[in-house]
Formats: sequence, C-alpha cells, structure tokens
Amino acid sequence: MGLVQAACLADLGHRVMGIDHDPEKLKSFERGEIPIYEPGLEVIVKRNRKAGRLSFSGDLREGVERSKIIFICVNTPPLDTGETDLSYVGNVSKNIARYMTGYKLIVSKSTVPVETGRWIEKTVKRYYKGKGAFDVASNPEFLREGTAVHDFFHPERIVLGIQTKQAETLLRQLYSKIKNTRFVITDIESAELIKHASNSFLATKISFINSLARVCDNVGADITQVAHGMGLDSRIGHKFLQAGIGFGGFCFPKDLAAFIHIGDKSNVDLKILRAARAVNEEQVFYFVDRIRQRLKTVRGKSLAVLGLTFKPNTDDLRYSPALKLVHALVDRGASVNVYDPIALEKAKPLLPDQIRSFSDPYAAVKKTDAIIVCTEWPQIVKMDFKKVKRLVRKPIVFDGRNALSGKVLTQLGFLYTGVGVRGWQENRKNDHLFY
Repeated sequence: MGLVQAACLADLGHRVMGIDHDPEKLKSFERGEIPIYEPGLEVIVKRNRKAGRLSFSGDLREGVERSKIIFICVNTPPLDTGETDLSYVGNVSKNIARYMTGYKLIVSKSTVPVETGRWIEKTVKRYYKGKGAFDVASNPEFLREGTAVHDFFHPERIVLGIQTKQAETLLRQLYSKIKNTRFVITDIESAELIKHASNSFLATKISFINSLARVCDNVGADITQVAHGMGLDSRIGHKFLQAGIGFGGFCFPKDLAAFIHIGDKSNVDLKILRAARAVNEEQVFYFVDRIRQRLKTVRGKSLAVLGLTFKPNTDDLRYSPALKLVHALVDRGASVNVYDPIALEKAKPLLPDQIRSFSDPYAAVKKTDAIIVCTEWPQIVKMDFKKVKRLVRKPIVFDGRNALSGKVLTQLGFLYTGVGVRGWQENRKNDHLFY
C-alpha cells in the first residue's frame, strides 16, 4: 500500500520520497524493481524515478524535513487477541515528532482501530520539541490487491478524516487531479471506522453467500442463480456474492478480528462478525469434506491443486484458503501437486515437504485422480480441458471458486463439483463411470 501510494502520487506530479528501513527493499526500489506482484506498478515506479519525482531513502529525518505531508503506511499486524499491533505506528509517530521542523500534516494511511488518530496526535505532542503547528488526519486506503493502481486513480470515494480546514485543503489539492470521484469529509474517528466497517461488511457478505451455498448443496438449488436473483436488487448488488472456499489475504481476516476487538472494547458484542469469521474458517474444511465424499476417500489419491494465492493477480499468500486446503488434504493422506503462475517459489516454504510443485498447469494435472481449482487465475480458467482430459487419470474437477463452466466440463466428460452449484446432483448418477 505504501509503495502504491508513493508511486501513484508521484505519477500525479508530486515530488514524493518513500522511506523504508529495509535496505534490500531500498536497493530494489533504486533499481526500479518492486518486491511484490502488482500489475502496472513497476512501470509507474520506473517512470517516476526517471522523471525525478520519486525517490527512496532509509533516512526518516530527511523525509520528514523535506516533506509537508507525511503518510504513515506502516504494517499494523494482528496480535493473538485480534487486537491491532500499533507498535510500528507508535514508533514512527515518535520519530516524526523528533524530526519535525515547521508545519507538517501527518496522515494515517495504515488501517488502524478507531481513536488511533487521537493517539498519534498525543504521541507527537509528547515528543515534539518545536513550536510550529501540525495536523493529524486519517485517509484510509481502499486498494484491492491485483488492481491497486487502477483503484488509486479511479477511486469510488476518497475519505478524509480531518480536524482543520488547512488539512482538508492540502489533501484536496493533493488528489485534485483525480477526477470523477467524491470526497467524503469526516472527523478522524468516523474515517477510521469507515475502513474497518467496509471490510467487515464485505467479509460478512462473502460468509453469508457461502452459508447459502451449503443450503443449495443440500436442497439441489444453484447458488449462482440464487446470487444473480439477489444481486438484481439494488439494495444488495452482485459484488461479493460469489460462493467459494472463503476469503483470504491480509486485510479481511485481520480487519474482521480487529473490528471484533474494537466492539469488545466499546462494550458491543459484534456477534454477526464473529459468525462471519467462523463460517469463513470452516469453509475450506467444508469443501475438503465434499472432495472426500465425492472420491470416497482422499487417502492415497493423487490430486492437483491449481492456484495458491488468495485471489488472482497478486502473489499474496497470507491467510490463503488454498494453502489451508493443501495442508488439509495432505493431513488426510493425499498426494498433492500444486501450480500457481506467480507465487510458486514464495509458496514453497509454506507447503508440506512432500508437495510437488509445477510451473506448468498441464504437468501438474498429469495422471491425477482429481483437479481442484482454488484461484481463478486466467491461466487456469482458460486451460484446454480437452487436453486436460487426455492427461488425467480420472476426469474429475472440484471448482472451489465456481470459475469454470460445469455444463461445458460435463459435456466434455468430466465429473464436476462446484460450491453450491447443481453439478453435484446432476452428475451423481454417473458416479459408476469413474470408480
């Protein structure tokens, strides 16, 4: 998020200095390389480095002294309790205060619990020895991994939690070249809550549709048709009504846990969020059980898992349902091949030792008893399944993202099982053909 913010602000024409304490990252930035996979970002970094608008340094003092607006984009990981670890925010706030000269606008960009902005303000006041004024603001990010650059330049809204007119003016000017969006001006606490509430609501929406998919499995309905009918209601909408093996990534699980903790701290039991989290934690194991039922057993079976990242167009493996699924299959005695177009090397330390990794999806499925789709990468969805059928030992597909056409695969002779779709019931009569 910090790198996207820095590079894209530079692309708007501002002079931006990115500060990081990791020397290896700084060296890669200087070479125009980036340590993450985010479509379009490397080009923007190189372009603005060449134009002299974007620089990088490990010297926080230099960054603070040379800047009028300072964005805090540090990590805010979860503690075991679900509470957000604000130690990085606290440390950088102290050092900003020590190095400040003249007016500074300190903007919290990291996802933080409500009242963090006030805490940052108190921290800066405590350590600031100068006499100049400063402002603290909240500008939560709504970037989606895989489309972060597009989201920066085409935001649905820009939320500014501010205390003074000067802070509002500076931030409006900063984003003035971004057109066709709306500014949402609030107090700091409301801005902080908007971020956590948005992610928690979307996570809840996913868990709701996954719960409904289980009902569809049991009664013979089709979740894709149900979701389509629901989504036509403008009060509901189609987004985040795609059933699957659950949400992953860093943001949703972390923010859900943090918001539950915020509720507890405020003497409000956010039961609906606890339920959403529980459904998501169970969803992978629900799907694994569906696989086991379909195959009679997974012990001794050779299975191909396609896709390891929590979503396509990113190399992020944090809280990935696919990794959880792989471990569950191995624990139950399966032999597993894995394929991912981007994150294979990154995933190897996170996988069981006996896993076989493949850089080619066709090699991964060769002589397997079933294929399991966990991430809807184009390289997977657009595979030639006529060719796949010639390679596999048994033409069985478990689609954990409902990304493939069950009808087409069935016509090709595959036994298809999605999440809450009718393929399970329609193909049940053909089980004898595969065993």
